Amino acid sequence: MLEDDAVPVTHAGTEAAHGGAEEHATPSALGFDATMLVALAMLVVILLALWKKVPAMIAGALDGQIAGIKQQLDQATALRAEAENIKSEYEAKAKQAIVDADAMKASAEAEAKLIVARAKTDATALIERRAKAAEEKIAAAERAAIADVRNKAASAAAAAAAQLIAAHHDAKADAALIDQSIASLN
Repeated sequence: MLEDDAVPVTHAGTEAAHGGAEEHATPSALGFDATMLVALAMLVVILLALWKKVPAMIAGALDGQIAGIKQQLDQATALRAEAENIKSEYEAKAKQAIVDADAMKASAEAEAKLIVARAKTDATALIERRAKAAEEKIAAAERAAIADVRNKAASAAAAAAAQLIAAHHDAKADAALIDQSIASLN
């Protein structure tokens, strides 16, 4: 079996074999280390981007998008204004429709009241005309009945007078009456 002391010795021996902290060799090209090469490459990329006017192209593309967005905003603003105009127009039309409906209702109610009043007046006049016509028929019937009764009474009186005269007068009394009538004519 191994002793516990052997493990640290082994590690210590490994460090000793490598010589402790050993320096690594840094790569270099043309006298520049890796950091300088990355900085040089970035500088070349930036210069190439400036030479090809990439920032201007990006700015132009962004300006184009900004202009498109502004145009869309202007269109949206115009559409909103148009929608508000249409909304206010329809609200005005709705209010006018309510006013018109109220006016039509009031007119219809007034016309209905007028029709009812006219119907009452016409009915009253018709009743009065019919009552008057009935009264005239009754009066005419009364007059006809009275005339008929008078005629019958006159006929009966004439017949009764004729009978009385025939019964009470004789030829002598008739001759005296005739003489008296002739004398009154002279």
